[in-house]
Amino acid sequence: MSGLITGTVKWFNDEKGFGFISREGDSDVFVHFRAINGTGRRSLEEGQQVTFEVTQGQKGPQAENVTVV
Repeated sequence: MSGLITGTVKWFNDEKGFGFISREGDSDVFVHFRAINGTGRRSLEEGQQVTFEVTQGQKGPQAENVTVV
């Protein structure tokens, strides 16, 4: 898909390494810790603003290239 989208972390389970990002006016998007940009421990916190790209995963839309803003 085209361009970066801004969203808000709905929830993220640090132990399991995944969660969901809310998009305004669209469905929530799955996010895996491997999709988060950065080094070391990659995690997100509820309520954080992020930018990301949406790709089609096996079970639906998922976030890639996730950056905290």
